[in-house]
Amino acid sequence: MGVGKTTVGALLAERLGVPHRDTDADIVAAQGREIADIFVDDGEEHFRELEREAVSAAVAEHTGVLALGGGAILDASTRELLSAHPVVYLSMDVEEAVKRTGLNQARPLLAVNPRKQWRELMEARRTLYTEVARVVVATDGRTPEEVAQAVLDALELKDA
Repeated sequence: MGVGKTTVGALLAERLGVPHRDTDADIVAAQGREIADIFVDDGEEHFRELEREAVSAAVAEHTGVLALGGGAILDASTRELLSAHPVVYLSMDVEEAVKRTGLNQARPLLAVNPRKQWRELMEARRTLYTEVARVVVATDGRTPEEVAQAVLDALELKDA
């Protein structure tokens, strides 16, 4: 959360000359409401089903850079689907998360004690992220442009 997936994804797509897509934005557009509202109104389980469907559709239809929500990796079928693609895990520590987001935005999984919740979420997810990632790029102290360049370098890709 707050690592810059959407921003860095858009920069990468621009540099590579390919389209960019964000599955969180797909869900919001399809549902006509924000993710936080889906969590509150329908629960996390329902949101995860929407997310699984959005990722599956995007991987099947999209040929450019794809940004996934931070929890998409929790689903085993999504991890299996991603295993055939060059996945990049953008990492950061909690101090950087606080700087970037203040951990006070509309993030339903961080509603109570956000620093503790963020650490617990990351501890639970880190193994799953690294399981499917071809490369890990630290974002701490870097601008989105620097992160995008680090991703290109790590994947040995050239700008368009």
